[in-house]
Amino acid sequence: MALTSKACRFFNQADQREFAFCQAINRVARFPTVLGYFQLVSRLGDGWFWYALILAIPLIMPDQGPALALLMALTGLTCTVTYKLLKRRLIRERPFISFPSINCGTPPLDRYSFPSGHTLHAVCFQTMLLTASPGLALVILPFTLSVAASRVVLGLHYPTDVAAGAVIGGLMGYASARYLLTEMLVVLPG
Repeated sequence: MALTSKACRFFNQADQREFAFCQAINRVARFPTVLGYFQLVSRLGDGWFWYALILAIPLIMPDQGPALALLMALTGLTCTVTYKLLKRRLIRERPFISFPSINCGTPPLDRYSFPSGHTLHAVCFQTMLLTASPGLALVILPFTLSVAASRVVLGLHYPTDVAAGAVIGGLMGYASARYLLTEMLVVLPG
């Protein structure tokens, strides 16, 4: 209970400091093309893009792809549990809820804002790909950056939600990728 009330006080202060920046970024969503692009990215970032990628990786990378795909799926589940627990515990309202002048560009998947689960997953998978297949990671990077940007553009998250999601996702992706590489080195004949 004490952690939740301390978090609420902290987030109330942070929300006030981030409001003008969020509002400025959210204004670009008034352009139909921009709004449509970020709505599509957000929808694909709900999981559809990542599910398709996980299914395609064994075909793209026949040697290590099946292991990477399995590890991405398991890590993705761990990411989901992590961000849901954090959101329930830390309780930060979304910018469009706290500030009516910020428009919600697409319906959120859940109530709370901190951390950004979309960004957490995107950066986690990006980090894993960077370790296992830098070329593929480079191709996926624009989508990952667009997912992170979409969260603020659509009025769903504060920049600190996105930053926290990126840090947590990056750490989780790195830990999983290190595990994969360690296991592959053990399995491969020396």
